[in-house]
Amino acid sequence: MNGYLIFIVGVIVVHYLLDVTVSALNLRSLDPDLPEEFAGVYDDTKYRKSQEYIRVTTRFSLVQTTIITFLTVVFIVCGGFNLLDTLARSFAFSPLFTGLLFIGILALLSSAVNLPFSLYSTFVIEQRFGFNTTTPMTYLLDMIKALLLSVLLGAPLLGFILWFFETSGQWAWLYCWVAVVAFIVIVQFLAPVVIMPLFNKFIPLEEGELKEAVTDYARRQKFALQGIYTMDGSKRSTRLNAFFTGFGKYRRIVFFDTLLEKVTTSELVAILAHEMGHFKKKHIMIMMAASILQTGIMFYILSFFIENEHLFAAFQMEHLSIYASLVFFGFLYSPLSTILSIFFHVASRRHEYEADAFAVTTTSDKESLISGLKKLSVSNLSNLTPHPLHVFLHYSHPPILRRIQALRELQVPNVQRKVSYAGE
Repeated sequence: MNGYLIFIVGVIVVHYLLDVTVSALNLRSLDPDLPEEFAGVYDDTKYRKSQEYIRVTTRFSLVQTTIITFLTVVFIVCGGFNLLDTLARSFAFSPLFTGLLFIGILALLSSAVNLPFSLYSTFVIEQRFGFNTTTPMTYLLDMIKALLLSVLLGAPLLGFILWFFETSGQWAWLYCWVAVVAFIVIVQFLAPVVIMPLFNKFIPLEEGELKEAVTDYARRQKFALQGIYTMDGSKRSTRLNAFFTGFGKYRRIVFFDTLLEKVTTSELVAILAHEMGHFKKKHIMIMMAASILQTGIMFYILSFFIENEHLFAAFQMEHLSIYASLVFFGFLYSPLSTILSIFFHVASRRHEYEADAFAVTTTSDKESLISGLKKLSVSNLSNLTPHPLHVFLHYSHPPILRRIQALRELQVPNVQRKVSYAGE
């Protein structure tokens, strides 16, 4: 039997069994007793609801993973890729456009398989637990917009990658790397002003106490901002969130409208201070540099598997092609990608602790950050007691109880006076 086929199917099966094991452990780690730290924040009914939400979403994820894993293995073993390649080649396009068509069909097929799960998750599970506010029309429009963006942005980038590998010889991987990095940088500038407004409305934060508090804090930290905005997150969900977007003087602060309804001004400033800490501590640049390096390594390794006959034989392909090489390499790269993601998560969790410390140091107000984090956890029905292995493999943020414990151990500096806001 083909060695590549054994390896690829083995990786898929092992990854599936790992998911099942970790999910089972995570369910077993649910503690029916409310942690003392959340006494008075979570009531018994809400806490039971959060645990039921975790059970339901975990079991649903396992069903989805089981079905998709089964379909993927069957598709590989039964020569599904070759059937799609035969279809794409039947149009007699150039290799580049044939590749775009082949990968486009695969993407549409994958979306079609995942669509029922997405619909059920959004309109059944999220609806049941009070999160979903998405209408069917909004959902449909989001799908259409995402498809158009894939065609307008993703297709040209993919075309460049195929073209480089067809024409640039041994240095193709380097040119692809540069092209992808340039694409990422351009999208980072386009996202806040072109892409994100396609999906949500961004309204400048109205004058008042909150804007004054945020502006004052940013000024004290010498942090350049283009503006402070609210986003209509309630259009799709009741979940709470806030984020920065953009670079340099083009940075924006964005608060979900749902967040403004649930937290106080001092809590919002503390949450903002945490996000600002990521910039001040260079976390954004560090993670981006690491991601760029990972991309370069991936393209370099990929260059050794372009039109590999044994790899193509594993997928029962009748024709060698660069575009199919990209797809098949994704299966080979999966184990390394998983390992690298663990390192990224470890670094990200460490950065969260550092950003929390920055927020406390610059606001002299650890209690507002703690209470803000608690409200976020309660409103989003977060898991308070995840299994350590689940955290190790999947969490980009430390579990909330560990974050709070670390915050309580921090010494609040006396160099700045805690600001009290009206109504608090």
